[in-house]
Amino acid sequence: MANNIKRAARGKSPKSIASTQSLSSFVKSICDVMRRSNCASALQYVPELTWILFLRILDAQEQKAKEQADAQGNEYSPALTAPYRWQDWAAPYSESETTPEGKFIGWKRKELFQAGEGRLFDFINNDLLPHLHRLDVNPITQLPNPAASPKQRVIGRIMTAVEKVRVDSETNLCDIFDKVHEIHIDHIDDTHFFTLSQVYEDLLLKMGEKNSDGGQFFTPREVIRGMVHVLDPRPGETVYDPCCGTGGFLAVSFEHISRELGNAPAATVLDTLKHDTFFGREKENLVFPIALANLILHGIDQPNLWHGNTLTGKQTYAGLFEQAPPTFDVILTNPPFGGKEGSEAQKNYDFETGSTQVLFVQHILDELKAPLDGKPGGRCAIVLDEGLLFRTNESAFVETKRKLVDECDLWCIVSLPGGVFSTAGAGVKTNLLFFTKGKKTERIWYYDLSQLKIGKKSPMTLAHFGFDKHGGVLADADLPVTLTTDWAEREGNRHQPFPSFARLLAQHGAPESDSDFSWTVDFAARRAKAREDMRPFVEEMEKLTEALLPLKETLKALKKHKADKQQISATEEAVKALEKAFREAQTTAGDMDAAVYDLKAVNPNARAVTDTRTVPDIIDGIERQGRIVAQAMENLRAMIAVDETAQAMKEDG
Repeated sequence: MANNIKRAARGKSPKSIASTQSLSSFVKSICDVMRRSNCASALQYVPELTWILFLRILDAQEQKAKEQADAQGNEYSPALTAPYRWQDWAAPYSESETTPEGKFIGWKRKELFQAGEGRLFDFINNDLLPHLHRLDVNPITQLPNPAASPKQRVIGRIMTAVEKVRVDSETNLCDIFDKVHEIHIDHIDDTHFFTLSQVYEDLLLKMGEKNSDGGQFFTPREVIRGMVHVLDPRPGETVYDPCCGTGGFLAVSFEHISRELGNAPAATVLDTLKHDTFFGREKENLVFPIALANLILHGIDQPNLWHGNTLTGKQTYAGLFEQAPPTFDVILTNPPFGGKEGSEAQKNYDFETGSTQVLFVQHILDELKAPLDGKPGGRCAIVLDEGLLFRTNESAFVETKRKLVDECDLWCIVSLPGGVFSTAGAGVKTNLLFFTKGKKTERIWYYDLSQLKIGKKSPMTLAHFGFDKHGGVLADADLPVTLTTDWAEREGNRHQPFPSFARLLAQHGAPESDSDFSWTVDFAARRAKAREDMRPFVEEMEKLTEALLPLKETLKALKKHKADKQQISATEEAVKALEKAFREAQTTAGDMDAAVYDLKAVNPNARAVTDTRTVPDIIDGIERQGRIVAQAMENLRAMIAVDETAQAMKEDG
């Protein structure tokens, strides 16, 4: 007891977190304590860490907001009051700081420890958590609390999955509180701003590596940044992610727009950005509260997130999504790979299929804003797996892609390396698609990054796209050598600027945008050629139809009048032959039409490296390498012999 009270009274000054490495080490030290406290796996300690970190940073943000309001002479209404703030019950006791009511920081925690063992657990489980749950929903009626502020609703949603503290030791819990309390938003470098997403993504990688399930709600942050730089969401536009996971696309879009606004945006613009700009949906119970916490800690005061199954429309909680518009200006998303949906989801879409990604593409086409009053329609950047692009053997795949290119200008496809998502447990080959609603696709510009060797130890970076951190074009000297070396060694490329994606982006579709890695497909011409190639088969189908109709009438009459069996049989055979010929022509024409919608990136400019060595050359090479190895082994033996002789002489001496 005495040790616990002493621990409760001990305070630490905020710790500076100035790098990703120190951040990872800091979080690992917290997780180490949790792992020995009934939270053995990431699925157990991530949710526990989420709500603890959230309440800590929320308290720091509310303190800062109150100070700003006081300085301006304005009223401030906090989301949480004593004794339910972090500074009351979780912060280590310190007489160097006081609460707004004049009590010392950590007063409630000290009081609980003085009352006896287990009282901290009792307070959290039986007082704090029920209070936070009631912020959002009436516990008796289970109806939304109409008096709740937007931030209180978010707090309630984040905490609703927390029934009790999972950590089973008050001593360890206080260790965690002490470590988490060291975090202070004023002591964190902007370059590595401490957000819950960074913590969660680091842990999610471990989950993905072990369980192969991380890819379903984790998109590498550098890929997200590249997609956001391309779409360039602007102030006043709405941004939507229909399967938002931990909220990465929305958080990065917020950072992007905030940077564009500068240091002194108008109050009305900032209010719109924080309350009426970002919208998302998420199905997973584990991930939804983490997405909310992530966004509110980024500074999005009102994350408009819908909890439920986007594709079926079945909602778990929709109270934060009430202000969502019917369509959106910008959609950024990464639908789950390889998912399978049942009839409840399929029936909501024109082209029914079990493929989750295909249904999400249809959902997005419905959710993108249509062009109006001379303004272009909504624009989208989406991660899709290779299979969706090249599959033409299922009607729903073909018809969904047909609708995409009919209703939107699919202006760019980027072929990503195979290992981009391997860090999140998903090794699938993927592509980025960029399109704008309101204009039929005429030309598609492709950029090929598939030649890069990407994996867990060498992940995809923004520099591989050729972007700097603010979306500018990187100079060649700053590009990764793995991207440029082979190209620079080719004949004719010396002293030429490297054709990075970022450098060519502005000229996409024009001849100037073609390179060893990029090319343009005239999609309108491809369609026209397919129609021309199909024409003989379509005409054949028309002729066969003209021949079939009277023949079927004849067969019907013969059967009605019980004509000669041989005559009926001969007519039936003739009908079958015509029907078979019709099916064959129809299949050929259908295959030609479907082939138009094989959108897979196949680089016509790729330079194949041909091995011109003869068999004797290869044998000579093997022999040379063998001699090199033999010489190295001989040198090693000689070094060992010298060391042994010297050691023997030393021992004799």
